[in-house]
Amino acid sequence: MALSRWSWAAFNALQLVFTLLWTAGWITLALLALLVTRRRHLPLRMAARCWAPGLLRGSGARLVVRGLDRVDWSRPHVLVANHQSMIDICALFRAVPVRLQFLLKQELSKVPFVGAYARAMGMIFVERGSAREATRRMQEAAALVKAGATLCVFPEGTRSRDGEVLPFKSGAFQVALDAGADVVPVAIEGSGKVLSLSGLFRVRPGTITLTFGTPLRSAQIDRQTLAQQARDSVIALKREAA
Repeated sequence: MALSRWSWAAFNALQLVFTLLWTAGWITLALLALLVTRRRHLPLRMAARCWAPGLLRGSGARLVVRGLDRVDWSRPHVLVANHQSMIDICALFRAVPVRLQFLLKQELSKVPFVGAYARAMGMIFVERGSAREATRRMQEAAALVKAGATLCVFPEGTRSRDGEVLPFKSGAFQVALDAGADVVPVAIEGSGKVLSLSGLFRVRPGTITLTFGTPLRSAQIDRQTLAQQARDSVIALKREAA
C-alpha cells in the first residue's frame, strides 16, 4: 500500500510538470498566433483542439459528451455548468463545437500564463468584493454575448467537494437576460474524481461526462427563477448521465 501511494505521488508529480509545461507552451503559441493574426479565432481553437485534449489525455481522462444536438450552436448562448474540478474547463473547451469564453474569478487573472491568455481572449474576470465592479464586469460579459460569443459560467461560485450541485447564484444569469440569450444547462460528472480537490495535485484516470440540456429561454423571466430552472435542469441531467 505504501509503495502504491509513493508510486501515485511520483506519477502525479510528473503529471504536474507536464501540465505546467504543456499549458505554458500552448499559451505562448496562442499569444503569438494572436499577435500575428490580430484575431481571437485561432488562439481559442488552439485551446479546444490542442491544449485541452493534451491535458485530458495526460490525466488519463475519457471524455463522454451527450446532448450537443439539443443546442443550435450558430447562435450565442450562456452555458451554465456545475463545477467539480479545474479540469472542467478542459472538458468544456474540448466538447463545445464553437469558440468558448469564460466568466472567471478575479483570482485566476493572477495565475501566470493563464491570466494573460484569458485577458487576451477577452474573457471576463469578476471581482466579487465590489458590487459596483461586479456589475460592470457583468455588463461587459453581456456585451460579449451580444457580439456573438458563447460564454460559460459556473454559477455555484466555487467547486463542489462532494459532487452535489450547490445553489446557483443568480447574478450570473443577468448576463443572459441583458444579452437576450438562451441559457444552456450543462451537467459535469466525474471530473472531481479525475482531478481531486484534496491534496496538491491528485489525478486518477476516469470518465468525465458532459451532458448538454435543452436551452432555457431568458425572455420574460426574472433571474432568480431562471437560476432555479437552470439548477433543476443540471441536477436532472446529472441523473440522466448516472
